[in-house]
Amino acid sequence: MRLNFLFRPLLPVLLLVSAAGSAFAAPRKSPELAIHIIGGTTIYLSQYSGKVVALAMILTTCPHCQATTRILSSLQKEFGPRGFQALGGAMSMQPEADIPKFIQDFSPAFPVGGVDYREAATYMNYGTERHYAPYLTFIDRKGMIQGQYDGKSAFNEETAQAKNIRDMVVKLLSEK
Repeated sequence: MRLNFLFRPLLPVLLLVSAAGSAFAAPRKSPELAIHIIGGTTIYLSQYSGKVVALAMILTTCPHCQATTRILSSLQKEFGPRGFQALGGAMSMQPEADIPKFIQDFSPAFPVGGVDYREAATYMNYGTERHYAPYLTFIDRKGMIQGQYDGKSAFNEETAQAKNIRDMVVKLLSEK
């Protein structure tokens, strides 16, 4: 009885933590996200409704993010005509300096712009726990998130990353 009395005030907190944990589940509706392209243009995820989207939240100096960009560029060239769209959101403290250099160095075949880290974490439903870049989100043609991964997940193991990303893109493109 005494133990029940002690935990009763914690029940709302425990329920909230439980609900937050389930918010990571897929599929779920993709919220809107703005990506700020250097030069003043803003693109929105909703512009790509009806396409399969791979959204990579990256750090411009991160080697894993750079590798992901190369993979997505290759897939964009291959699958773009079939309705695939890769997008990059650089979480940079100095987007005006970092993003143009990144684009020059890596020539992504898809739009890359700035996204505030807090906006990226909110979009991914990440709380205060630490997550590693890149953050990858796969969105189907109906605007539903079908998978999301951070840089520490098995999905992003370097030896299997290209295959894993390709398999997810092919799977989503084949869905009607």
